[in-house]
Amino acid sequence: MSDPSDLLTPLRPDDPAARPDSSPGQGQWKGISRRYIPVRLINEVIGGVFMLAATGWPVVLKLLGPFSGASWWWLLPWPALVLVITLVNIILTPRRVRAHCYREDPDEFLVRKGLLVRRLVVVPYGRMQYVDVNSGPLLRAFGLAEITLHTASPQTDTKVPGVTAEEANRLREHLTERGEDRLIEL
Repeated sequence: MSDPSDLLTPLRPDDPAARPDSSPGQGQWKGISRRYIPVRLINEVIGGVFMLAATGWPVVLKLLGPFSGASWWWLLPWPALVLVITLVNIILTPRRVRAHCYREDPDEFLVRKGLLVRRLVVVPYGRMQYVDVNSGPLLRAFGLAEITLHTASPQTDTKVPGVTAEEANRLREHLTERGEDRLIEL
C-alpha cells in the first residue's frame, strides 16, 4: 500500500518537537508526512534560483562586457549571500518539517511549528468558521494536501501543510463536525 514513512505517526520521544509544552497531554502529537520534505526542498531551490537571478544579473552583465570599466566588486556579496541563505534553508528544511505537528484534543485543535522560535496555535472548535483543503500541482504530485483552519480572528488562522490527502479529508470532516457540535452547545 504505502511505505511506513508516509504514515502520520507520533513523534519519537527523543525528537525535540515531542517535548511537552504548557498544554496538558490530552491527545497525541502527530507529525506531518515525510513526503513533504521534497516539496519544501523544491520550493527552496526555486526561490533561491529566482533570488540569485535577481541579485546576480549585474555580475553576469559585467562578465559579458557591457560594464567593462566600472568597478563591480561590490556586486559579488549579494549573490553569495543569496547562495548561503538558500543552502542554510535547504539544510534546515528536513528538521523544520519534522518540527511541524498537530494534535486533536476534545475541545481544541493545536498546531505547533518552529525550530528556534516555537509557535503554538490553539484553535477552539467552537471558534472555527470553516476548514479549507488545498492541494496545488506539486502537493498533488506527492499525494499531499494542506489544511487551513479559519476563525473570526486572522491571528488564529492556522495551516497544517503536508498531510496525506486521505488524512486531510478525514481532518476536514472531523474538524467540521466538532466545530458544528461546539456551536450547537453554545
